[in-house]
Amino acid sequence: MLTPYYAFAKKGFLSRSAYRFDHFIGIFNTIVRIFIFWEIYQALYGGRSEVDGITMSMVTTNFILSMCLEEAFFIDDFYLPYHIGTGSIATELLLPISFKGRMLANNMGIAAFKLIFHFAPALIVAVIFMGINPPRSIPMFLLFVVSALLGYGVLWTISFSVQMCSFWIINVWSVVTIKNVLVNVLSGSMIPLWFMPDWMEPVMNFTPFSSIYFTPVQIYLGQLEYGQIAQKLLISAVWILVIYLIGNILWEKGKKKLVVQGG
Repeated sequence: MLTPYYAFAKKGFLSRSAYRFDHFIGIFNTIVRIFIFWEIYQALYGGRSEVDGITMSMVTTNFILSMCLEEAFFIDDFYLPYHIGTGSIATELLLPISFKGRMLANNMGIAAFKLIFHFAPALIVAVIFMGINPPRSIPMFLLFVVSALLGYGVLWTISFSVQMCSFWIINVWSVVTIKNVLVNVLSGSMIPLWFMPDWMEPVMNFTPFSSIYFTPVQIYLGQLEYGQIAQKLLISAVWILVIYLIGNILWEKGKKKLVVQGG
């Protein structure tokens, strides 16, 4: 049963390898962003080794890992909107495989490519020129990997649910943009959540966004005890389930009102 989905994942992986110039530009873009943020925080720290207990090396580790993971966590937010817009969704729904499974397989194939050929080179360059803190321990690094995988699951289910709006909205670009802003701000990829106001902490604890990037970084740095890690991983898994169920409800309702014209 997994064979067709593996084929779609492989196709997504190979499709990226065909665009070599885009591949090198992606690496260059990630490295430039990392260096820009590094210079900004160097200026903000003004030569100080730490601010409110947060060292410059911790901040550097946060944005390097977050940006590299952001590059690897490829999500095509317009996969469903494209198929609805072109009318090909009608044919896709007739195929003897799950369209949702195909969405996930395609994204995972491209994400695997970006993990190997974007994440790794950008991380190596950043480590050489700026350096990051090593993982607290091998078990913490393994838990970091598990948390990062769950973070990808959270990000994918959020995108999946947002894409369902295309059944009711002609152009979902504005909704996707709002989603991207919330992810960038509340996930810790743009601004480390250590620097957020205290009143925002309970707000962020009730959102899935911190599970995407910030929780893996916290685990990597050894800021969480094993009990806290288990709780965070459970929260990530619950968010994946809840958001997917919401998206699936919208999917079922959307299919019932789908009207395709032309051909």
